[in-house]
Amino acid sequence: FVRVIFTFFFLAAAGVSAFSQRWSVPTARIWQEKVGWKAGANFAPSNAVNELEMFQADTFDLKTIDRELGFAADLGMGVVRVFLHNLLWTQDAEGFLHRLESFLDVAHKHHINVMFVLFDSCWLPNPALGKQPAPIPGVHNSQWVQAPGYDIINDPAQFDKLEAYVRGVVGHFKHDHRVLAWDFWNEPDNSGYSDEQIAPLLVKVANWVRAADPMQPLTTPVWTNPASANYTSFQKTQMDNSDVISFHIYDNAENTQTAINNFLAYDKGRPAICTEYMARTAGSTFQPHLELFRDANVIAINWGLVSGKIQTIYPWQNDVSNPATEPPAVWFHDILNADGTAFNATEVKYIQSITRGTKV
Repeated sequence: FVRVIFTFFFLAAAGVSAFSQRWSVPTARIWQEKVGWKAGANFAPSNAVNELEMFQADTFDLKTIDRELGFAADLGMGVVRVFLHNLLWTQDAEGFLHRLESFLDVAHKHHINVMFVLFDSCWLPNPALGKQPAPIPGVHNSQWVQAPGYDIINDPAQFDKLEAYVRGVVGHFKHDHRVLAWDFWNEPDNSGYSDEQIAPLLVKVANWVRAADPMQPLTTPVWTNPASANYTSFQKTQMDNSDVISFHIYDNAENTQTAINNFLAYDKGRPAICTEYMARTAGSTFQPHLELFRDANVIAINWGLVSGKIQTIYPWQNDVSNPATEPPAVWFHDILNADGTAFNATEVKYIQSITRGTKV
């Protein structure tokens, strides 16, 4: 064990990663001890309707990002989870990397680490570059786009087109201490994709990330039936290709505690991260959930920071067939208005009490 610790810090100091295979449990625990417990949020700036609008050159707004990450820092948050897209690499790889560097600079200024998400199976299946459509009024996340998109997922002959993006982005930041971890695929079997359809590409992506030899851990979140320990073969594939286990849970405190216990027990001693929670009207709230995560040493990343164009103050049920006609009395996700004022000031004080270790 002492030798593992020495090797980790020696190679990290030299800017070299020793881990091209899945991390052992002791190695993952060393990483956990080094980064410590954090709370954070999934982040898109309030003026971006999706990940393409966030990072395309014409709409990349570092001033807004700086202001809103400042809000996160005021809440005591130490991490944000940020979605990328393969089309951004295809469009302008050099410019994209430059914008990611700028984003990391701003996050670092606010003492915030970043978890980058490389792929995502949620929402609209046909992403396109260029000017992004306006949000549909009253609809939850109305213009978010999948990465890589339906056309590639349904054509194995195109899978290898994605390798340059994965290895290019991960390789560029593989020794960057500002990057907390690599979420290589968000909810891969969402949007009706079958396990058999997704699994071959999921494993390819994991292998491409490992081939880039990053110093940061890999993960991909389990999201269906998270409070059950009866994991499917696909969920086991996800976890067995992850250096740290990650999961999503939008449920009450009892089921959240059960999920925490089960994921920590899956590969005993391997750290776990909750990369999505907090949907108020579904029973997933900051209090007491944030304390449950803290007490279990599970990094906790809620959905949403600032209410904006992704419109996640509306619940999932407000889709294109059922748009809301007015803002909800109780927000589904998100914490702050675009001017930094709180949806619920008492909630903000509670978050700060946990992140700062103070009393409410």
